[in-house]
Amino acid sequence: MAKNTVRPLHDKILVKRDEAQSKTESGIYLPESSKDKPKTGVIEAVGTGALNTDTGERIPLTVKKGDRVIFSSYAGTEIKIDGNELLIMSEDDILAVID
Repeated sequence: MAKNTVRPLHDKILVKRDEAQSKTESGIYLPESSKDKPKTGVIEAVGTGALNTDTGERIPLTVKKGDRVIFSSYAGTEIKIDGNELLIMSEDDILAVID
């Protein structure tokens, strides 16, 4: 079976969220229900950029594939492709790039 690929449109970004921590820094294991979903991840794909309606040109994105980013708590739409959970979000939902 062929592997599915997703190509984000315009200013949309495809992000693979980091794994939730299963234990605290002091070594206490957390139950599944108390784990916070991480607000960080790695960009898997980016769109071609928003369209400037005045000039008809694309406005390039400031992030690129492979960037580690921090995004807002309720950012994006969760999707599942080939068993991988991903988020599709707008570039506006990205708060920072982790260097």
